[in-house]
Amino acid sequence: MMSSTEPSLVECVGTHVDVDRLSRDVERTGTFGAVDGEGHGRTALTADDANAAAREYLVDRLEAADCSVRIDAVGNVVGRWVPPSADPEAAAVASGSHLDSVVQGGIFDGPLGVYAALEGVRAMQDAVDEGVSFERPLEVVSFTEEEGHRFSDGLLGSSVAVGHTSVAEALALTDADGVSLEDALEEAGFRGEGRFDAAEWNDWLELHVEQGRTLERAGMPVGIVTSIAGTARCRVDIEGEANHAGTTAMDERADALVAAADVVRAVERVATDVAGPNGRAVGTVGCLDIDPGAVNVVPGRSMLKLDLRDPDADGVERLVDGVETALERVESERPVTTTLERTHDAPPIPMQDGCRSVIADAADVLDVETMPVHSGAGHDTMRVGTCTDVGMLFVPSRDGVSHSPREWTDWADCARGTRVLAGGLATLAGGIDQ
Repeated sequence: MMSSTEPSLVECVGTHVDVDRLSRDVERTGTFGAVDGEGHGRTALTADDANAAAREYLVDRLEAADCSVRIDAVGNVVGRWVPPSADPEAAAVASGSHLDSVVQGGIFDGPLGVYAALEGVRAMQDAVDEGVSFERPLEVVSFTEEEGHRFSDGLLGSSVAVGHTSVAEALALTDADGVSLEDALEEAGFRGEGRFDAAEWNDWLELHVEQGRTLERAGMPVGIVTSIAGTARCRVDIEGEANHAGTTAMDERADALVAAADVVRAVERVATDVAGPNGRAVGTVGCLDIDPGAVNVVPGRSMLKLDLRDPDADGVERLVDGVETALERVESERPVTTTLERTHDAPPIPMQDGCRSVIADAADVLDVETMPVHSGAGHDTMRVGTCTDVGMLFVPSRDGVSHSPREWTDWADCARGTRVLAGGLATLAGGIDQ
């Protein structure tokens, strides 16, 4: 064992985290699909040219770090490093995030988690050169279609990895142009074989930007996530009657858009009621399509997409029930019919005490202040957490902005979060001071 005057395992690994190396990888990834204008924006949708370039860069960086690279049938990318002292058959410790973005998103959401995981592995490799040994393999993971802006409602790659969605179901999904995920991955060169099984991982940690202002307001550099809110996404279709805008009297209209406006207000009201004075329930109508969409035609059809979230599973159900009640009211008050389809469900999930403690202990050793935080945003961790132990940590987002070119996290905060992550991974991997 190291003497009391020598650095501990966590200190040794944390010292080797190279923020310049980390920032180069994240910034380089941000150039793929970069958007013009103020800030640092990118659009890299699953398996498009920008996302393919980001994937290729990741594979290069993994191989440069002596990781063997595998790609599964839905395009999930895993880089595996087996320390010289580790049992190659032991369950691995995994970490990562995603490389896809929203339209005109930021450069940190996803890539920071992927490259922080890789930087953690590189730091551990440097620690091996100083006599540290590890018992378990490490895996760096990039999941496919976390954001859900092309083929799904999100968390697709991790849903396949935990068995929630089959490979066949995922590959058959199509984008707005009718292109299947299978064909898009083939075109991008990232249609692999088999299915990664997240249940084979011993533990999973993910570093992410907060996408809120809790840490910034508290002046805290790292947040340890306690739970991730559950999400229900719904599609609401409203059927009215298209008619001439100039000749249809106001009291004779079956206007599907006016009915949709009632639904939008109802979602706001329901979420406010469920949240109460101190709750965290939220409801959003993020998409609205009308048909036929002509200025001189009363809308005959409308379609809305809803995002409903709550940290408690009962709260999610109350949100959905409230929307269904609102639709019944709209049908009773207007000559329209409505249908609701629940297209995506991700139940709320707590982070395991063991992984949270490992993160907290690493931060304490590295003299990094932390605070407990809740995640209102969904992450692949919530899927992985259904089959193995998981933990998650946040670093501050400037002004709470995310999913925007104005998204920014200071590199000093990225470095602190990555050092804590690396320390936690080293501990979970059974690191031993020599």
